[in-house]
Amino acid sequence: MTLIQLQSSILKHNKHLQFPSFSSIPHQRSTILRISAVSPNAQQLIQSGKVRPVLPKEAGIAMEGEGYILLDIRPEWEREKACVSGSLHVPLFLKDMDNSPITLLKKWVHFGYIGLWTGQNFTMINDEFVKQVEQKIPDKDNAKVLVACGEGLRSLMAISKLHEGEYKNLAWLAGGFNRASDSDFPAVEGTEKLQYATIGGVSYYFLQLLILLQAVGKES
Repeated sequence: MTLIQLQSSILKHNKHLQFPSFSSIPHQRSTILRISAVSPNAQQLIQSGKVRPVLPKEAGIAMEGEGYILLDIRPEWEREKACVSGSLHVPLFLKDMDNSPITLLKKWVHFGYIGLWTGQNFTMINDEFVKQVEQKIPDKDNAKVLVACGEGLRSLMAISKLHEGEYKNLAWLAGGFNRASDSDFPAVEGTEKLQYATIGGVSYYFLQLLILLQAVGKES
């Protein structure tokens, strides 16, 4: 499947989803900028067939029928809201605990521009990411690993790192958990729907209002 065909498939799949889009929020733009340096490499891996793209609606079959291990690389605060039962967790980004004056200033800017709206913490790359994955999935030659995040963007960075770490059978959850429907995975744990777990802060309350308005509209 080419990238153009994949993008077309994702768009067709998205038309059937019954939840509002938040693709224009600052967090999404920040994430795109953050992985821009590695996404071309990840796209090349997908285009060449070295990494398999898997749509959310195909993920359950890939896991149960083909033996793929679902690797959730979201930060802890997203996973706590909702996660796929039985998935492994190794965060690609960690909350930045540095409280030096420069970092505190960056955190305030982040909060004003992104954090207040999305509820996302100021993060830093997990330098031990590949090593931690190796501890949980040591068989690099045979293990089939389906890498997933909220939007499908951070997982591209993770795929690049894991490919460099010599993992041979990688797959990418195209569109991320945000594009999943309730029936895509066998079982989900947490207090939120899997497709809403990335949404926090003020945007979360807008989401709840939209869901309420949709429910009222169906009843009327």
